[in-house]
Amino acid sequence: QVQLVESGGGLVQFGGSLRLSCTVSGFTVDEYAIGWFRQAPGKEREAVSCISGSVSGSDDYTVSSDSVEGRFTMSRDKGENAVFLQMNTLGPEDTAEYYCATDKIPHCIGFLYSHGNDWNYWGKGTPVTVSS
Repeated sequence: QVQLVESGGGLVQFGGSLRLSCTVSGFTVDEYAIGWFRQAPGKEREAVSCISGSVSGSDDYTVSSDSVEGRFTMSRDKGENAVFLQMNTLGPEDTAEYYCATDKIPHCIGFLYSHGNDWNYWGKGTPVTVSS
């Protein structure tokens, strides 16, 4: 059974950092692409970062949205069967519920243009609040 569990969210000051974790079960963490999405109150869900599965031929290929490029870094630890989202230089615009998800496909093609509507496996989310 595929499961994803996020952790690491919380309250952080403007300019601070947080590291989110997504621990997966029911598959190995490098088997499929895993994406981070976020949704702020009253806003549409937004694609944040995606890491491809190893079978895609490009280990640890990641792609991020323009809004987080250079500030957020996604990584994977096979031993922990988890992916991580290191978030630096946080601002109030980053306040949202953060979710990790997979659709059991190996690549991140089209990720940045999706809102996750066609992704079928989701965690319950972890909240991030950035105070100004």
